[in-house]
Amino acid sequence: MIEKVVLAMAAIRFLSGSLEITAALFMLHYNTVERALVINSMLSIVGPIIFFSTMTLGIYGLSTKLSFGSLIWIMLGVVCIVYGIKR
Repeated sequence: MIEKVVLAMAAIRFLSGSLEITAALFMLHYNTVERALVINSMLSIVGPIIFFSTMTLGIYGLSTKLSFGSLIWIMLGVVCIVYGIKR
């Protein structure tokens, strides 16, 4: 049986993928670089939201199975990923 947290994470990723495909179709529909850049900038806002929501759900799902120290290491890893993306 699929865990509820895993199902929620997969559903968010399916939604994200659907948004990406829809955005690509809109880019092809409008067929201008200006519109494609506007659509792409909208996706750049959605990406981190999807990342943080799936990570939050995953950490929530692990919170009952891991020690507090392990959760701190995971959160530090997420902070390092965000720091690396921002640089």
